[in-house]
This record gives sequence, structure tokens and C-alpha cells, in this order.
Amino acid sequence: MDFELPEEFRQLQQLVERFVREQLIPLEPAYLAREARGDPAGLAGQELENVLGACRDMGLWGLESPEEYGGSNLPAIAMVGVNEAMGYSAVSFYLPPDSPNLHMLLEATNDDQRRRYLDPYARGDAVVAMAISEPGAGADPAMMTTRAVRDGDDWVINGRKIWVSRADEADFTILMAVTEPGRGNAGISAFIVDRDTPGYTVEREIPMIGAHRTFEIAIDDCRLPAAQMLGEQGRGFAPMQLRLTVRRLQMGAWCVGKARRALDIMKDYMRQRETHGVPLAERQALQWWVADAETRIHACRLMLQHAAWKVDRGEDVRTEASMVKVYGTEMATDVLDQAMQACGAMGMTKELPLALMAQQVRTMRIYEGPSEVHRMVIARRSLRD
Repeated sequence: MDFELPEEFRQLQQLVERFVREQLIPLEPAYLAREARGDPAGLAGQELENVLGACRDMGLWGLESPEEYGGSNLPAIAMVGVNEAMGYSAVSFYLPPDSPNLHMLLEATNDDQRRRYLDPYARGDAVVAMAISEPGAGADPAMMTTRAVRDGDDWVINGRKIWVSRADEADFTILMAVTEPGRGNAGISAFIVDRDTPGYTVEREIPMIGAHRTFEIAIDDCRLPAAQMLGEQGRGFAPMQLRLTVRRLQMGAWCVGKARRALDIMKDYMRQRETHGVPLAERQALQWWVADAETRIHACRLMLQHAAWKVDRGEDVRTEASMVKVYGTEMATDVLDQAMQACGAMGMTKELPLALMAQQVRTMRIYEGPSEVHRMVIARRSLRD
């Protein structure tokens, strides 16, 4: 493995860093103020239009999309630096299109679905939601109760989904349902549900920590043509796992970016603040926090680069993705907490991005699989091997 990234990928990371510095960080004061008031903090209206316009102008559009859809078809190793740079800001924003759903659609769509769904999504012209979890089934897909029953040329689906991000704005949703009860993961299929499909209702908004919102969905006799099945019957789990793996690596890179931001804030404060006539930068306890943060950030970045290298070689990285998610989220949690502690009372305010970023990382320890499940998976695979 060559640890020297090609010059074009280093330049891309620098370009994304400039995008974050010029477009997202200036929006943080208003973003933080909205979150502090309890208002929806996400980008909308002119703010969002300006940021999306900057994405297009800077060529940061469709980075992972295939070239036939107007994208750059970048490898996983290039996206490590991109996602690290995106994690540096507290403003939640995805470079279009959000890549985990893109990879699932690339894996599972047929020709007709590619034309109707993948094409507009890969070009960044559509919003997609992903509905997996249920009120009684989260990290264990075998507990899924949403059922799809064949009725002639249609499928009729009943159930509920929860913790669905972007459900209110999605042009279509990828919905997981059981088509063959009793077969566990082998009985799960995926469906594409268009916005405003009868029987598919976004029922309520659920405010989350970290200025995030999710939604609960009711599915009552939702009738879909057979053509809306994504992939083959009973084979929806593998493309879903691919999507989750992509997101877990993405999250690890975000955590590196957030830890870097926290460390930068902490170091700046330590250089300026004095206690009893001595700068905090000369206090050994805080110096050790800096040393440990630098070491753990470096370790996480190497884990990500190795996993991405394996992805680009076509290898299975499910175990590595679990390791990255556990290590990255817990590393960033610790670095952010120490940065808040080092900044004293200022670290407790909502004027700095630290508290919001800490909440964002806290949610990462739950979604796309909680840390405890990932540790179980890592241990089982290790003991089995």
C-alpha cells in the first residue's frame, strides 16, 4: 500500500477544505443560534441555494457518481480526505449525492430503475431517504416486522418505520420489508417508494440531538407494482449492508474532521489563556490531551486509508468498517470532551461549535449500528477466524 496519495486527490482535499472554510464555517454562527433557540438548524432557502451553487461552481458535485451520469467516479481512497474535510464544520451538509444510497442503487437497480431513479439521483437532482429501522427493530434486522405480500402484479406493504432522515423532502425512499418470513436476512427485500404513494405517510417529525431531525413513517396497505422491487426478492440485505459499510467509513472520516476541529480550537485557546501566570499550553495535563488527540487522529486516518485501499481492490471491509466506526466515534467523543474541558466555561457555551459537534458524534455511536453491536460483530468474526 502506497501512503502517498496521488497529487490530484491531495488537491481535491484542499479544494474541499477551502469549500468548508469559505462556505460552511461562515454559516456556523446563524446555524448555532438557530439550534440554541430550538429552531430547525439545517440549511434551507437562500443559504442552501448558495452552498449548492458553490458546490457546482467548484466542481464538488457527483464525486462518486459514474461518469455516464456526469460524475467523477472517484475511488474510496480519494473520498477519505473529502469526508474528513466535510467533517470539520458543525454545519451538516452532504456533497450531492449522498454516497451510501448511491452505492446501493448502483448495486441493485435494473435498467428501468437506473433511468427513473439512479440517473436523477447520481446527477444530484433527487433526494433519497432510507427506511430500515422500526419501533421494535433497530440493530437486529431479523426483528423486522414490516411485511410485503405479493398480490397479483403488485406488492402490498404494511408496517412502520422510524428514525428515517430526510423523509419529509425525499423524492423517493428505499424501504426494507420482509417478503419471506422465517428466513431471517434471506427473507428481506428492498422497494422503491415514490413520494406521495398512497398508504405511505410521513407521520411525525422526531427532533434529535445534534440539530438533527428524523421521521416516523406509517405504511398501511401501500400497494406497489412489482417493478418497484429493488434488486431480487429476498436479496435486499446485501445491498443494504453495502450502503451501511459506505456510511460507516464516511462517518469515521467525519469524526477525524470533527476531532481535528476540536483540537485546533483547543490549541488556540491553550496558547491564549493563562492561569496563575502560565499559559495553558505549558500545563502538562493539557499537553497530554493534545498528544493523545494527535496520536488517535493519526491512527484513525490510517485505519480509514487502509479500509479504502481494500475497497478499491474489491475486498470485503465489513469488519474494518465496524472497527472504524467504533474507534472513530469514540476517539472524536474524547477529543471533543477534552476540548470543551480545556476551554472551561467557554467550552460549555453554544457560541462555540464544540457542544453541537459533540452531540453530532454522540448520535453516530447509535445510528448505522450501535458500538456494542459492532464490537459483537468484530469479536464473533475474530473468534470464528
